[in-house]
Amino acid sequence: MSDDFLHALTHAHQQAAVPLPGPAFCHWAEQVLQLLFPERADRPLSTTDAVAATISQLRADLAVLLSVVTLTEPAPVVATNFIEQLPQLRELLLLDATAIVAADPAAEGLLEVIATYPGFYAIALHRLAHALHRLAVPRVPRLLSEFAHTRTGVDIHPGAQIGPSFCIDHGTGIVIGETTVIGAHVKIFQGVTLGALSVAKHLAHTKRHPTIEDNVVIYAGATILGGSTVIGRHSIIGGNVWLTESVPSHSRVYHQAQIQVTRTEDPTADIMFSI
Repeated sequence: MSDDFLHALTHAHQQAAVPLPGPAFCHWAEQVLQLLFPERADRPLSTTDAVAATISQLRADLAVLLSVVTLTEPAPVVATNFIEQLPQLRELLLLDATAIVAADPAAEGLLEVIATYPGFYAIALHRLAHALHRLAVPRVPRLLSEFAHTRTGVDIHPGAQIGPSFCIDHGTGIVIGETTVIGAHVKIFQGVTLGALSVAKHLAHTKRHPTIEDNVVIYAGATILGGSTVIGRHSIIGGNVWLTESVPSHSRVYHQAQIQVTRTEDPTADIMFSI
């Protein structure tokens, strides 16, 4: 091993930022969800004092965890500002869970959705990560979004703005980019991408991802790209559609596939499917 390589590697380690306590942040986020939703808790809290003590502990734990992060305000202040958002976060997530129950015939009720549905879990961690993102906390929101990504297959950038009553059906393979704006009562299926067209690096802080207005349904495999792309309210985007331009409200956009199926009566002959 050359001395130059050893010195370069040593220098890289010396200059590295303080590593985030990733597992501790993820455990903290899980504890927040267990507080907000006893359906996810091993042991529900039985008294107001117990709830208040848990909230206080979560605030203190977050302040300690954030002590290794460069912030614009003191860590205890940021932690308090986050904790004060818990009532709104719970209200939003209950609306999300209710939307999933209403949209999914297989859902047996709020308890099942909150406790077991990966779509709800991905939305829940996103809303926590987005709250931290809005408080200008660096790195941690992305850490939480990647934790949700590994567990659910749903990749939502913490900067994405998502309105109330958001429904993810199944979820695997969904990608929602940083500057995406999603309105109220939107439903998306697995494999949907709300992404960006290729742009130069200096445009990183511009609107690069689409806007989805209220009451839109986007079916599996659809790809919608571009910061100027707007899907008008009450529209339906069919499966496998590729969109890089806006559509007006109440639109129906479908991919027309040409399917040909041929076969012979001879069972030994090749069967050809052209899709």
